Amino acid sequence: MQLLTWIADIPSLVINNSTVLLNGLGLTLKITITAIVFGIIWGTVLALMRLSNNKILKIFAKTYVTLFRSVPLLLVLLWFYFVFPQLIKHLFNLPPYADVRVACAMIAFALFEAAYYSEIIRAGINAVSKGQYHAAFALGMPKSQTMRLIILPQAFKAMVPLLLTQGIILFQDTSLVYVMSLIDLFGASVTLVGKVQGGTAEYSMIIFAAISYFIISFSASRLVSYLKKD
Repeated sequence: MQLLTWIADIPSLVINNSTVLLNGLGLTLKITITAIVFGIIWGTVLALMRLSNNKILKIFAKTYVTLFRSVPLLLVLLWFYFVFPQLIKHLFNLPPYADVRVACAMIAFALFEAAYYSEIIRAGINAVSKGQYHAAFALGMPKSQTMRLIILPQAFKAMVPLLLTQGIILFQDTSLVYVMSLIDLFGASVTLVGKVQGGTAEYSMIIFAAISYFIISFSASRLVSYLKKD
């Protein structure tokens, strides 16, 4: 019965703190979208490095992917939280009091996710029929043009469901930015609303955060299932 009481308190808590919660959701989506876009771009470069004939590039890309896939995301976020703020302020000539935590979080997520995206993209490129390469070469296309105009478009079309699935995992992982003292959807719900309101509000907002993540992730999963059937 206590659970029903916590659930009954959710509507009033959400309405009274809608601005805080929307700001938290905005930060969550901002980090997610930025990490997806730059993660795919850098992941594509890493995948091409691993498929190139240059041994140095192959070793660099393999080492990068192995390193990031072997370290917990929480540790990567802590590294960027403690080390990179000073570096970013120095590079961009920012004042010491400048808050660069959001930028650090975006960079950390993008670099971390690129390791996973690169493996998906590499598998997608390898899945394209060798006949496509032979046909492009027969038309006189160089290797770079063949990859850019023939191979990558086909590979990305086939990879869309996997890339979106990785994006859903990334969306859920953004709740870890609490270690950087950032207020995302989870932080706004549980910390900024639940604890400030006191009483049983924290339990109600934990339930609200879980429902919010479920609705968004489930909706995205249905989109992925639809694309797989297409």
